[in-house]
Amino acid sequence: MRRGFITNRLRSSKKSVEVPIEKKIEIMQGGEFTWIDLKNPDRADVEKLAKKYNFNELNIEDCMTKFELPKLDSYDDHFFVILHFPPLAQKIGISKNSQLSLFIGKDFLVTVHQGDLKPLVDLVQTCVLDSDDELKNKLLGESSGDLLHEIIDVLVDDLLHTSRKIIANLDEMEDNVFDEAKPVARSIALLRREINRLRRIALPLKKFVLEIAKNVKRFSDSSDDELSLYFDDVIDHIDKVIETLEESRETMEIYKDVDFVLSNEKTNKVLAVLTMIFTLAIPSTVIGTFYGMNVNLPGGISDSLMILGPFTTFIVIILASAIPAIMMFIYFKKLGWISN
Repeated sequence: MRRGFITNRLRSSKKSVEVPIEKKIEIMQGGEFTWIDLKNPDRADVEKLAKKYNFNELNIEDCMTKFELPKLDSYDDHFFVILHFPPLAQKIGISKNSQLSLFIGKDFLVTVHQGDLKPLVDLVQTCVLDSDDELKNKLLGESSGDLLHEIIDVLVDDLLHTSRKIIANLDEMEDNVFDEAKPVARSIALLRREINRLRRIALPLKKFVLEIAKNVKRFSDSSDDELSLYFDDVIDHIDKVIETLEESRETMEIYKDVDFVLSNEKTNKVLAVLTMIFTLAIPSTVIGTFYGMNVNLPGGISDSLMILGPFTTFIVIILASAIPAIMMFIYFKKLGWISN
């Protein structure tokens, strides 16, 4: 069975069925097993299956919890696993994860989720609507272990696609970081949070997929080497996701530092201009203060020596203020404090 076949068919299919998020239970009968998909189920729905397949009560509690840490519990006739993936219609800044709970045995596979994992929803609809008989036979025609691999494979491929979106956002962020007219501090913070969230998904996912690969062999018709090869391909994709996120994380740290340096430089330039203006205004402030006093000063209004006419006082003040300011400007320029 060519494992890339199903993923490519799902992506290339133009008939995408939009399913509203609501309570829904689908039972799909395969050749040797039954796939039961529960979307937003009630506790009673899960308990019915628990009685039929002998599920542990603690596992029922875990799968009904909206957010539970990833885990894997193995039993004689089945095992239970919780995995996290990015949700449907993911947007930067949304920190919610989508939880997928799985019970798998020789003759059954039970998936419990909230309906916001589009690749999984598409798989279910393919099997329910008979929209693609060839694809449906590929999904249900083998064993529960093979179907579990297909589910994890399409979800990991979607995660890989999401991580590549991060790279596209980084390219756009690079242009904005060096554009002084655009504030990017908030965008950097949101993207850093998104990268860290995906890392918290991908790092545990690799560990649990390795555990699943060890446990699922007893529920697969494929040979051990063949199934291991399929899961090795999934692990390789997860490694690419982790590598992409680590590189993105380092890049974001660089962007954060660059934005901090450029912001400080811009602030220092503004402060330098304001300081220079204040410094050059000191002589006029001092001179104006003296001439505002009620005392006789050269060129004052009460002075009989009005050499320059009625504007003598004004001219004296301007000259007394401008000459020191010009001298200070020339001196600062010579010291290099004022650049071109």
